Amino acid sequence: MMSISFKHTFVPIIPDYIEDGVIYVCIKYNTVIHKCACGCGEEVVTPISPNGWAITYHGETVSLSPSIGNWSYNCRSHYWIKEDSIIWAETWSNKKIKNSRKNDKKRRKNFFQRLFR
Repeated sequence: MMSISFKHTFVPIIPDYIEDGVIYVCIKYNTVIHKCACGCGEEVVTPISPNGWAITYHGETVSLSPSIGNWSYNCRSHYWIKEDSIIWAETWSNKKIKNSRKNDKKRRKNFFQRLFR
């Protein structure tokens, strides 16, 4: 797949219209949103939290971690956002997706159990 660069913008609230190629960062609501990098038009929401995605602002660019796996969309695209650029990742099998979701659920459960002890 070809290399794609996005631009980022910090916003006080998520806008009603999401433009292609723009990463919207809303610190107030700990949310980042963009349209899927594959061009399918789906809006991809990544909540920023200790047990979700992390955003890094490099002064001129942003990165998100972990990768974006759009397993619920028809495109099933998988990529990283690194310094405003899309870096394509491998396609995952249904089994790998299922195991990842199971591990994410377990990790979130453990996070909240530790938080409220």
